[in-house]
Amino acid sequence: MSLHPGQVLLRPVISEKSYEQITQNRYTFKVHQDAHKTQVRQAVEQLFDVKVVSVNIVKVQAKPKRRGMYKGVRPGWKKAIVELKPGDSIEIFEGAQL
Repeated sequence: MSLHPGQVLLRPVISEKSYEQITQNRYTFKVHQDAHKTQVRQAVEQLFDVKVVSVNIVKVQAKPKRRGMYKGVRPGWKKAIVELKPGDSIEIFEGAQL
């Protein structure tokens, strides 16, 4: 499936673990369900003008949830952990502090 680079990356993942990995030059994004490693690499390089060293893809499984007698399922999603070349950085993550 052909996706535009703006459609591949949906949003950055904001968590303590993802901000800890920024010191190792790794950034975490929620990505489109049909996106693969090559598309994620190309999208990050085009959108942020950086050089990508490696991409890891993780499928976060759907979780069953319950509130009283009502049952439901939290949807699953796909995340990508992108490692950049030393010296490169993405500015959207730099200003935030935990």
